Amino acid sequence: MSFDFTLIIDAVPKILLGIGLTFQLLVVSAVLGLVLAIGIMLMRISGKWYLSWPAQIYIYIFRGTPILVQIFIVYYGFPQLEFIRESFIWPLFRDPFGCAIVALTLNTGAYVSEILRGGVMGVDRGILEAGTALGLSVRQRFIHLTSPIAIRLALPAYGNDVISLLKSTALASTITLADMTGIARTIVAQTFAPYEIFISLAIIYMILTWILQKSLGRVERHLGRYMQK
Repeated sequence: MSFDFTLIIDAVPKILLGIGLTFQLLVVSAVLGLVLAIGIMLMRISGKWYLSWPAQIYIYIFRGTPILVQIFIVYYGFPQLEFIRESFIWPLFRDPFGCAIVALTLNTGAYVSEILRGGVMGVDRGILEAGTALGLSVRQRFIHLTSPIAIRLALPAYGNDVISLLKSTALASTITLADMTGIARTIVAQTFAPYEIFISLAIIYMILTWILQKSLGRVERHLGRYMQK
């Protein structure tokens, strides 16, 4: 089997034409997923069963099923529901980009909510007891004591989730979006050279993953600078 390096050199610039859409999917779904995760996490730790149970069910569903299946359900299933087609959210589900954002947001929200909950649960109770002794209210303790420490504890796992989300955006190509993976699949159909093209794509994703890892690592070191000896 021959290996055409010139095909890789030609394919990389074409694949990079989809990097803008890939980053749109990543950034929008990461931001919305984080907002959703905070809400779900607060429901989980509320101590009220009517808030905790729905949150647990949501987490179990989206962590227990493949992201590809979730994308297909949102893209092919939701538009079949008449109440969605007649509602104000129909433009969101009519567009493949909107469907991809919804699926990615719901998926990452489930994972990140558990990451944040782990950070909150990892805060030393002695610190909270000291806050109570100082007369801080529950809200003040959560904002000024629990949250800063929980963020530092959760950041490494959250960084891993962001990287996983970057790789999950490749699945958006299955619903006709021309992200980097979608463009790569189109090139494969034209050249009949899947080996070279997908190696090109893999190299690009590895570079992006390295950049994300280094960037998140710097944020982590910055937040933990006062804990370093």
